[in-house]
Amino acid sequence: MTDRDPVLHEDPARDDDPMMVRIGYALYLASLLTGITALAGLVIAYIYRGRAPDWLRDHYTFLIRTFWIGLLYMVLATILSPLGVGLLLYPLITVWIIVRCARGWRELERRRIPSPLMNWAW
Repeated sequence: MTDRDPVLHEDPARDDDPMMVRIGYALYLASLLTGITALAGLVIAYIYRGRAPDWLRDHYTFLIRTFWIGLLYMVLATILSPLGVGLLLYPLITVWIIVRCARGWRELERRRIPSPLMNWAW
């Protein structure tokens, strides 16, 4: 190893294990059946983001944004439900969550950041 090797200068307090990100994605997907496990995934993302290396930090940020954007979409769908539009939005939001989690998990296994990270859509 050389002095330029980034592993030599990596902070030992940083956790390079992607297992907690996997659990976060799994909890989000499970929330489609349970309705509540996404909160646990959000807490995990907030707790572990600070000590994660950059590439994992981006996944935690992706999870956090997925939660808050998904919650916003759900609130809007609920408000629009009396008009009938909201009832059509729930299945679309479900697909949106599945696609974001699948994309994020795929990029995690490739050890790449999810992209586009700040996208409100897919």
